[in-house]
Amino acid sequence: MAKTQIDEINRNIYDFKNKDDYDYKIKKGLTREIIEEISKQKNDPEWMREFRLKALEVYNSLEMPIWGPDLSELNMDEIATYVRPKGKMASSWEDVPDDIKNTFDKLGIPDAEKTSLAGVGAQYDSEVVYHSMKDDLIKQGVIYTDMETAVREYPELVREHFMKCVPVYDHKFVALHGAVWSGGSFVYIPKGVKLDFPLQSYFRLNSPESGQFEHTLIIVEEGASLHFIEGCSAPKYNKVNLHAGCVELYVKDNAYLRYSTIENWSKNMLNLNTKKALIGKNAQVDWVSGSFGSKISMLYPMSVLNGEGAKTEYTGISFAGKGQNLDTGFKVVHNAPNTSSVVNSKSISKNGGKCTYRSLVRIMENAKNSKSSVSCESLMLDDFSISDTIPTNDIRTDDVEFSHEAKIGKISDKTIFYLMSRGLSEEDALGLIVRGFAYPISKELPVEYAVEMNNLINLELEGAIG
Repeated sequence: MAKTQIDEINRNIYDFKNKDDYDYKIKKGLTREIIEEISKQKNDPEWMREFRLKALEVYNSLEMPIWGPDLSELNMDEIATYVRPKGKMASSWEDVPDDIKNTFDKLGIPDAEKTSLAGVGAQYDSEVVYHSMKDDLIKQGVIYTDMETAVREYPELVREHFMKCVPVYDHKFVALHGAVWSGGSFVYIPKGVKLDFPLQSYFRLNSPESGQFEHTLIIVEEGASLHFIEGCSAPKYNKVNLHAGCVELYVKDNAYLRYSTIENWSKNMLNLNTKKALIGKNAQVDWVSGSFGSKISMLYPMSVLNGEGAKTEYTGISFAGKGQNLDTGFKVVHNAPNTSSVVNSKSISKNGGKCTYRSLVRIMENAKNSKSSVSCESLMLDDFSISDTIPTNDIRTDDVEFSHEAKIGKISDKTIFYLMSRGLSEEDALGLIVRGFAYPISKELPVEYAVEMNNLINLELEGAIG
């Protein structure tokens, strides 16, 4: 029988774009004068201005990474690092400018807020344009706002934590982020407060030849719990756009945080994001991640298990089509006794797309009686796509339980034929296999957000099969 062929994704529901109509767009490039101007436009306090300039110095001193995907097409002289949309941040959707509001309407964000969220933040280009939270959470002392407001209204809390979890010298693009960051979310959950519904921030990049550098800072105090959802998308342009956000998570003793992400950047996007969590005694952080867009992704969330009994789980999937190189994975450091980590990574590649799973598991000398399990599965839908697994396992004590399993395979024509012999069409048979492969990830999301991920899978599989 003929080889199974899949058409490329139809991204019409994500690739709509508005006119590049902004209130202010900084000139392209990355100089001290540009950083000074961003700081002026943001009305930064002096400590933040100095922080940005120091981060620029670090950026200029660090080399580009050479161990992953080729980033040679990135030219910072062709990227505008700050774009302020028209209109001010609103607490009502009706007060958001019509073209921006219509964008988020198409993405379904207002409807999701009404049915299943405790709070929503929406960023357009470099600024948050909408933010709201339910009144009962405010009464409990929960803080959920944009980062600029947090810098002004909670300066001591922000200054204590800002880029301490992810220092600017970690790598070149973290330093870039520290110099030009704008927008993002600040969340503070007081001791013992448990949220019944998630908070969500959605990031939309509309302006061509620009970058988005949002900063997310979440502090979950002792015994508190939170589910935070992050969504991202952008229309496709002919020239490179850049995303280099940063996520810092502080999860104190006996606290719980689930951080879910659905990323659907367009295929001209370089996605160089950084995420890291510091986890206290008997606390837990669960990561759920879906990567469906971008020309290149380099994304490796990290958990540092600093407290005895701390736990982390990572459940992720990436889907690479033609022209995409998705280099993703997970890092965990066991830095205390009786800690545990579970990693379940899946990838799907088609039409020559490349998926790479790159990981680090480090179990320190003092992490006695710790456990770590890593499972990496890759599915290729044709004979010319690429899938690699590059694990690094650094085990520094014998008193541990550790396992690593990797599987790479293709959907055979025999499997398709078998399902067709049971009455399924060829297209339905392929869809059944792929959705079953992805199910462990989608089931970890709330129903409303699993729908978006499943829709993305459907779009990837849509088209003629022959």
